[in-house]
Amino acid sequence: MKQEHVLNYSLTISLPRVRVFEFFADAANLERITPPELQFSILTPLPIVMCQGALIDYRLKLFGIPFSWKTRITEWSPPVYFEDEQLEGPYQQWIHRHTFTECEDGRTIIDDEVRFRLPSIPLGEAAFPIVRKQLERIFDYRQKTVKAILSSGTI
Repeated sequence: MKQEHVLNYSLTISLPRVRVFEFFADAANLERITPPELQFSILTPLPIVMCQGALIDYRLKLFGIPFSWKTRITEWSPPVYFEDEQLEGPYQQWIHRHTFTECEDGRTIIDDEVRFRLPSIPLGEAAFPIVRKQLERIFDYRQKTVKAILSSGTI
């Protein structure tokens, strides 16, 4: 079995958990928080009813190479967490868990955990440093954009 890699990101937003979760429950917002150079688009007709078992098809470019990506919502527990898993796409495994923790002061902590395995071809594990750097850049962009959108009140 290929090595599983894990990325963790955390962001605190000054909004209640229910409002933050609503933003993430709208699949259309994924386009808003993805770097433009990835040319990310949702192919599944909107609006998508988010629930356990929901399927979402995307198109994007990674390193200039176009990919189809299909995910399934494998766990759905509003407003606490949800998890999506890649069914088709560039990774051998991609499992992304989104957790929303409400603080006593009304803020919300958004935690992202991504567990992934790289494919064998063409470079496999040799490509990990490049892939990790790209994913870090994508999640840094995502966090800055989520914070800007949710802080501005234009949810």
